Amino acid sequence: MGFIVFLASDLMFFAALFAMYFTIRSVVPELWETQTEVLDIPYALGNTLILVSSSFTCQLGVFAAEKFRPRRTGSLFNIAKWGMVEWFYLTFLLGAVFVAGQVMEYATLVSEGIAINSDGYGSVFYLTTGFHGIHVTIGLICFLLVIGRAYGAKKFGHHEATFAICVSYYWHFVDVVWVGLFGVIYLLQ
Repeated sequence: MGFIVFLASDLMFFAALFAMYFTIRSVVPELWETQTEVLDIPYALGNTLILVSSSFTCQLGVFAAEKFRPRRTGSLFNIAKWGMVEWFYLTFLLGAVFVAGQVMEYATLVSEGIAINSDGYGSVFYLTTGFHGIHVTIGLICFLLVIGRAYGAKKFGHHEATFAICVSYYWHFVDVVWVGLFGVIYLLQ
């Protein structure tokens, strides 16, 4: 229950970021007419699909954790026998690719003249996507903690499975927030 309350408080934080975005956009709409032309929507869509697919691999890891199967019981190439650890490694990889993609996008935008201190649009763009990127990075650290706990536990039980489930709640939350951010920033121009 405490974790759900934490996620609710995080939801309020992102609601404030969305409010900031829409407020500044309504005050200076001409910035959105010029600055959004620089955004690479196909690139951002590909990065979004990578992050959304990580939610599926995360959930498959949760299903394995709920069956108390921390590690694979067959060949590495037989994904039907994968345990939570393998699915969470894949989720970690997809999340890391997303963060790396975001960093590359930032580098491109800065070279195009859109920086956090350039104008209101740059500030809003980097604050909203940057705080999301920080949340994704925290999620990646949590996956490493879950994986480490699975290796360190003498017997994988309810405590380890519950920890994995809580991390998955956080990861799904971060993914849903990104879908909202992607829709607002990249599609609602």
